Order: sequence, then C-alpha cells, then structure tokens
Amino acid sequence: MRLVSYEVGQGARVGILEGEAILDAGFDGDMVAFIEAGAPVGETTPVENPRLLSPLKPRSLRDFLAFEGHLKNAFQRLNRPIPEEWYEVPAFYRGMPDTVIGPDETIPYPLYTEKLDHELELAAIIGRIGKDIPRVEAEEYIFGYTIWNDLSARDTQSRELPVGMGPSKAKDWDGSNVLGPCIVTTDEIDANNLDMSVRVNGELWGKDNSGNMHHKFADMIAYASQAQTIYPGEVFGSGTAADGAGIETDRYLSEGDVVELEIMGIGILRNTIGKKGA
Repeated sequence: MRLVSYEVGQGARVGILEGEAILDAGFDGDMVAFIEAGAPVGETTPVENPRLLSPLKPRSLRDFLAFEGHLKNAFQRLNRPIPEEWYEVPAFYRGMPDTVIGPDETIPYPLYTEKLDHELELAAIIGRIGKDIPRVEAEEYIFGYTIWNDLSARDTQSRELPVGMGPSKAKDWDGSNVLGPCIVTTDEIDANNLDMSVRVNGELWGKDNSGNMHHKFADMIAYASQAQTIYPGEVFGSGTAADGAGIETDRYLSEGDVVELEIMGIGILRNTIGKKGA
C-alpha cells in the first residue's frame, strides 16, 4: 500500500493513495495508531480536495549516517578524515518529532543561519515493538518507507560540533524536518535499490542510489534496539545520500527556492523555502 495522512478540515485521517486519488482508509485514528493496529483497512471512500500532511507524527526520530559517499564529500570540505569507527558503528542522533512538517508546506528559514541546507534521505518506519533485535530479523520490524528532508543550518553546525554534544540548533527549529509525501509498505519496494535525486528550482543538484548505503536499516535497528525497546511509528533515517546536500558542493538554499527530493517508488517531496525570519 501507499499510505498518506490528509485532512479536509476535520483533523488528520489515514488515506490510501491510488494513482492521484486518495481513499479514506476507514480507520478512526492517526497513522501511528493505524500502524500499531496492524494497518486495518476498513470501508474505503474517495476523498475530495484533501490536503496532504506529513505521513505521520513520528514517535521519535533517529538519524544515522549510512552513505560513505556523502561523508567523503562533506569531510573533504572540512579537511577531516572519516573516523575509522564510522565503518563499525551505525551511530545516530535524536531529532525532535514536533519539528516535522509535510509535503508542499513552506520550510521556515531561521534568522540565525546563512547556510541553510537540504538533505536527501530515505527513512524507514518501524512497524513492530521490539528489543535486542537480531540483525537477521531486523527488516521484519519495518512497516514501510518515506522520504526525509533533514534541513541543516551548516554555519551553526560548525560552531556546535566541536563541543561534542552533537547537533542542536543546527537541526532543530519548527519545520526543520520534512517527511512525505507517502509511506510505501515494504511489500511494494526494495529499499536496497532505489534511485534518489534532489532538484532545486528544477535543476538537478545530486543523485545517488540506496544500494550505496554502507550501514543498512537492519544494522541500524539491531544497534538502536540494544537494551532499548523500539515502537511502531518511530522513524529511522538513512542519513544524507551522496551529493544529497549542499555542503558537499558549497551550495546553499535561498528564500523562494523550490526543493524537490525524489526517491523511486515513493514519489516527490516538494517544499518551498520561506522568507528568512518569517
């Protein structure tokens, strides 16, 4: 299935995407509750003039660094080698779910940054509760996949990282995480071979393939679930694909830019950069 969250003035509802049409899934609850319940589709009805929302309000956001190509490009600009530990440990940071917005929403541009950057990422949605999950079983815990634009304030990030606490204001402001346009369930997609691309104002800025991930989602789930329970509705991000962010080419976003992230089999996540400080 291809699932969306939508609203027509009466709160968020779960929908099924069929071509350009949206059918209400006949479920009284949000997407996380729908996933928890085992995706019970009821009586479906066509929806007129829906507004797409983020596919879900995540229970949590974990973002990893899976693409070696992105690290090589970014670290070369920072005159830093890739740490040897990166090849062994699928490390991650935690994001703030309340910052999530959806497709076609305006991305706020914070006053405190001069280097606003996009990030092209594939995201896995957890579908089952689990703890201490063996790697060989980890993919069974994935419900589906969506696109994640993990916005970054790069100049702020360069000031924060030497402190050793990880990113904070470089990653977290209202609207800094964009998910969408839909969730594609695992039976419809091969996450190990998906073409990924980013366009800004119609110009191709970068492309990659999910097959180039050094750390796979199974690695991430096995690592994150050590001594910790994971729950349906949590989001695990791949980290940025190679050529998937402006930091790799010293090219950043401006007011009014239209950013399109596209992943084969999922669709296009499109947003416009808002006026700075608005």
